[in-house]
Amino acid sequence: MKMNNNIIEYWNTQRGKIRSRKGGWRVGKGVFCHGYNLLEDLAGSHSYFQVLILQATGRLPDKKFADWCEAFFICLSWPDARIWCNQIGALGGTVRASVVAATVAGVLAGDSRAYGQRTLVEGLQFIQGALKEKRRGLTARDIVHQECKRQGGKPQIMGYARPIAKGDERIIAMERVGKELGFDVGAHLSLAYEIENVLLDEFDEGMNIGGFVSAFFSDQGYSPKETYQICSVLIASGVTACYVDTYDRPPENFLPMHCDDIDYQGPPPRPVPEK
Repeated sequence: MKMNNNIIEYWNTQRGKIRSRKGGWRVGKGVFCHGYNLLEDLAGSHSYFQVLILQATGRLPDKKFADWCEAFFICLSWPDARIWCNQIGALGGTVRASVVAATVAGVLAGDSRAYGQRTLVEGLQFIQGALKEKRRGLTARDIVHQECKRQGGKPQIMGYARPIAKGDERIIAMERVGKELGFDVGAHLSLAYEIENVLLDEFDEGMNIGGFVSAFFSDQGYSPKETYQICSVLIASGVTACYVDTYDRPPENFLPMHCDDIDYQGPPPRPVPEK
C-alpha cells in the first residue's frame, strides 16, 4: 500500500512524544487544564460539572449552566434494571464482574443511535437546522411536514415521541430547574415547543427529554459534538445502582431462566448423523 509522504512526515514529528492541546501535569509547577491550574484555580472553587464541561469542550461554563447539567444527569440516572443499559449493570453484578467493568459496559450499551446519549447529536442537528429553516420563513408546521416527508410520512423526529409512555415527566423537572436557576426560553427551545404543539395536534405525540435538552444546549451555544462529549457518561450512575442491587444478592439471581422459557422457533430436533 502506497503511503502518503505527508502522513509519514507528520507521524515522524509525533514519534516518541506525547503532545497535548488540553493540558497535563508539569512536575513542580502544577496540573493544567485548558489554561487553568487544576489544583489552584479549579479545585474547591468550581463544581465538578464545571470542570467536566471544561474538559469536554475547552470552555469553562458558569455554575448556573453546570448546575442545570447536573440536574439533567440526575434525571437520566434511573436505578431501574428494566432499562436496556441498566440490565448490563445488573448482569455484571449477578456474575460478580467488577463495578467498573459493569458500569462501562452499560455506558457503551447506552451509546446507541436509537436510545441514549448519542441521540442528542441528531436531536441538536435537527433543532438547529429547524431554526435556520424558520428564519428562512418556514413555520413549525412546515418543518414537521417536511421532516415527516423525509421519514415516509411518519412523525419520527429525533427528540419527539416516546415508547411505552405519553409525555415526559423529566421535562417538567428540568423546566422547574431552569426556572429556579433563572434561564429564559431561548429561540431553539421556543421552536421546540412550537413543533411539539404541531405533533400533539396531528399525531398525539409530544416532546421527550432528548428534544428538550437538545434545544436547551443549542440555546447555550453548544454544538452536537460538544453536547455528546459532555454527556458521554450520562447514564453511568443508574447502571452502577443496578450493579450494586444484584451484587448484594446471591450470585446469578438476575432473570434466571428455564429452558422452556425460551420461545424457540427454529428447526425441530433432528438426529446427529453417525460418522
